[in-house]
Amino acid sequence: MAPREDTTNAEWVSTELSNHLRGRRTSNTAPEVALRRAVHRLGLRFRLQRKVAARCTADFVLPRYSVAVFVDGCFWHGCPVHGPKSFRGPNASLWESKIETNKERDRRNTEAAEAAGWTVVRVWECEIRKDVEHAALSVAQQCDRPPEPEPARCSDRESHSSRP
Repeated sequence: MAPREDTTNAEWVSTELSNHLRGRRTSNTAPEVALRRAVHRLGLRFRLQRKVAARCTADFVLPRYSVAVFVDGCFWHGCPVHGPKSFRGPNASLWESKIETNKERDRRNTEAAEAAGWTVVRVWECEIRKDVEHAALSVAQQCDRPPEPEPARCSDRESHSSRP
């Protein structure tokens, strides 16, 4: 593992373009919630924000199947398709270091969770936005049993009209 560049003494320069990143959600993001809903529709039940190893908390886990799911944002985790290719401006080196540190942490967390007996599923934000049902199926495939879609619900009139 290559030594990390020490950026602790470097100071971030506030810029007009970077202000929109301040205060971003770290949990319950729109892609994460969409994936959880799709997984739930498949009949799988989960727990939120569970520690799966030392200093490693999954976005949600399916404890019955020992599956830990991490939803990785394209920007923050360096998606090979949508992540930033390069940075400009006064904070460029800090951003490069930040994204690389996140990637290293992701690798370390995956290894730690797997060593603790979890099957790790990492899903990119862009995969969820493109096809949430396909992303949910990729989670379900890691479970011991195939997913069972929820039965179609009938309207109140239909269910009551068949009663004797």
